[in-house]
Amino acid sequence: MAARLVKRCTCLLREATLLAPVVAPVGRLRLASVAHRTLTFSATCPSSHFPGPLSGLVEKEQLSAPCPEHQEVERLIEKATRPEELLELLSDSRCLQENHAALMLIQLSRLLSDKPEDRALLVQDARFQQLLHLVDSQISAVWHGTLVKLLRSLYALALPAACRELRSVEQEVRWRLRRLKYRQLAFLAESSATHMRESPELLAELLLHLERRWTEIDDGRTAVALMAKTGHLSEPLMNRLEDKCLELVERFGPDELRKVLVTLAAQNRRSVPLLRAVSYHLVQKPFPLTKGMLLDLAYAYGKLGFHQTQVLQRLAADLLPHVPSLTSGEVARGAKSFALLKWLSPPLFEALAQHVVDRAHTVTVPHLCNVLLAFAHLNFRPEREDKFFGLVHEKLGPKLRSLHPALQVDVVWALCVLQQVQGEALRAVLCPELHARFLGSESPKDQSTFQKLLHISATAQLEHPEYTGPLLPASDWAPWLLACDGKATPLQKELRDTLRGLLGSPSRGSFAVATQYGWVLDAEVLLDADGQFLPLRDFVAPHLTPPSGTQPLPPGAKRLAFLRWEFPNFSSRSRDLLGRFALARRHVRAAGFLVVDVPYYEWLELKSEWQKGAYLKDKMRKAVAEELAK
Repeated sequence: MAARLVKRCTCLLREATLLAPVVAPVGRLRLASVAHRTLTFSATCPSSHFPGPLSGLVEKEQLSAPCPEHQEVERLIEKATRPEELLELLSDSRCLQENHAALMLIQLSRLLSDKPEDRALLVQDARFQQLLHLVDSQISAVWHGTLVKLLRSLYALALPAACRELRSVEQEVRWRLRRLKYRQLAFLAESSATHMRESPELLAELLLHLERRWTEIDDGRTAVALMAKTGHLSEPLMNRLEDKCLELVERFGPDELRKVLVTLAAQNRRSVPLLRAVSYHLVQKPFPLTKGMLLDLAYAYGKLGFHQTQVLQRLAADLLPHVPSLTSGEVARGAKSFALLKWLSPPLFEALAQHVVDRAHTVTVPHLCNVLLAFAHLNFRPEREDKFFGLVHEKLGPKLRSLHPALQVDVVWALCVLQQVQGEALRAVLCPELHARFLGSESPKDQSTFQKLLHISATAQLEHPEYTGPLLPASDWAPWLLACDGKATPLQKELRDTLRGLLGSPSRGSFAVATQYGWVLDAEVLLDADGQFLPLRDFVAPHLTPPSGTQPLPPGAKRLAFLRWEFPNFSSRSRDLLGRFALARRHVRAAGFLVVDVPYYEWLELKSEWQKGAYLKDKMRKAVAEELAK
């Protein structure tokens, strides 16, 4: 930059020397003349980059009194409909101003925006190369706004990254960054940031200027556009833009609110203050939301895992009238988004299920799989389930084996949750060729798929006595179960401590019991006919891996399993278990246990150790009484 400054000063001094009279006497008059001519040249010379009131005045004069011939050239450029019309202007005897060559390139990029073949031919045209050289020779005189658009146009024309003229324009933009208005910087970032990967210095300086001058943002559109285009490139800039959006959010319309949320979701930024502000205005302002906006908002909230009851109620209520006009892809997307939010709106999901049945001929297999997985996640079964699941078996049955192995497991697991699985589907996913793909894998996704295979195998054993195999061999899943015990939660610790106090002896109970069905029990106890605790190790335990004990249970003895239910195990704002945990409870009961449920919302109300002990005793008595009542 210093070298550039010295070069400009040298140019000014040389010109001043040439303009001064040779025979003028050395004195104040000559110096004044030189100074006057130098200032005038500095204001009008194309190579001058120093802003000042004089240069601004000259520019205003040029704008207020343009040359008629220049006006005619600009009119011809603007009205050109073919590249040939623009290139012919080079061969005419017209006087091209310094801005005209840049305007011609801008118009060329507009005309060829959707014609990649013509762009390739244009780059090889000699007249186009002449135009590039002309722009390069006049680049320092091109106005700021035109320069920014010129760089965008050169990127759009797909010039080679090593093109000298392109590098010259990039360097000129880099020199002028301090003098550009913020809206011009924003336009440059919005239109050209993705193309600046080959010029990291320019991109870095542009992001730095955007961050330092963020207070100049005065409209929501600029803030939202910068968040979407450049927020992921600079963490400090994104933080500033979030602050600016918080400041301007009251002025945002529905589309800007949607763009903010979708941008946060795309970058996986869970900015709670901004999410709360956007949610507040979505609830308070009665502006209409189109179905596209509703689906985008549901997706963003689901991706970020942000629950706001009033917003979700509005999204579900507003989306319901649009269900008949949704495509199968939009139905799948909406169902998946609400499933991620754990938000079950029965009227909406009934309408989605009916829409799938009514449009059976247009529903594709991937979309039907997504709808089925969403229903299973929320443990939702439509009222007209015969028609819905009939369609599922009709569509997915013949094509199940052609799906991706992980998707096969997901689909069959969803059918197990909804109690709609058939023997052929069980055999398809429990064959050794399929489950061997996931055995021993360290990928979290593969481990989750293998856990679902355990649940499918348990469903085949416990709920389908007619099923003859195959099943997962114990040698495959026994080591996996031993490694499943994670960090204990506060509820789990308190439950263990309270039960140890009730049992009195460690032999009367077991904790973190890994069963062969893929579920881990929080605790297991054995009661005799009089309700007294029995030592577990003395009696047979077929549910363990491997089975232990040889002595059969005494008459009237009951085996109890304690299952704690944390806040994430339930649907949002509901006391209904999600599909996975409802399946776990069903399997444990089918394995011969009396289930003692310990939900978080009941446990939090207990303050003393005495209350907690009394609560567990009462729960055990109720479980035994319900069994005897049957």
